[in-house]
Amino acid sequence: MNADRYIVPGLERGLRVLQAFTPRRRALTPGEMAEVAGVSRSAIFRIAYTLEQLGFLVHDRSHGTYALGPALLQLGFSDAETRRLVTLATPHLEALRDATGWSAHLGVREGRDVLYLLRLPASGSRAGIVHVGSRLPAHATTMGRMLLAQLGAEAIAALYRQADLAVLDLAIPVTLAAVQAQADADRRRGYVARSGGFESHIASIAAPIIGHRADFQAAINISVAITPGLGAAITLPLIGEVLAASAAITTSVQA
Repeated sequence: MNADRYIVPGLERGLRVLQAFTPRRRALTPGEMAEVAGVSRSAIFRIAYTLEQLGFLVHDRSHGTYALGPALLQLGFSDAETRRLVTLATPHLEALRDATGWSAHLGVREGRDVLYLLRLPASGSRAGIVHVGSRLPAHATTMGRMLLAQLGAEAIAALYRQADLAVLDLAIPVTLAAVQAQADADRRRGYVARSGGFESHIASIAAPIIGHRADFQAAINISVAITPGLGAAITLPLIGEVLAASAAITTSVQA
């Protein structure tokens, strides 16, 4: 009996489209997806639309490209609390993105990295280095700093005592003592707002999500590309919007 008789062609084409994305090919146009996956151009639009509706792809309409969506990442989550976090945070982050016009993100800490679980690009936003599944150094990014601020001094020391902290920017800490001091200041402030830094062309504001467990660290941020005259873009009302969203997500998570 020919085993190929049991293959579902539509499912096979959809999976090939998802496999077209790699760390080097994070965003693809429909034409690029069709070429890499070996799918006809007439079929790719229906496949992409279906995958987008199910959350497996995210459509950046301003650039005409697609990227892997949160539903795909959730398949690999072993922690039910993390899956629940993405579900609960999504509507609040959509509202935050729409209210501010900045792209919105959700992340958790994995070791010394922040792992991006959700990216909701604002209309017309410029493509950046961050996508669902991206990992960036926690001590060098606003969302990562909020994650570290939820840790105690001993936990931070355990993470960074043997770490090689590359000099990414003059304002980014390169010693354990500096990381500790930064986390203490961020914890007291309750948010992190910065223009430039790890991504020199990005302004961002981050706030924490507090769960029931001591080992649960999550955070959100909003970001926008820096353009001439954007020096005053980070305002108290914007910070207030981020803090309100983080509080609403925290309330949902703890319910």
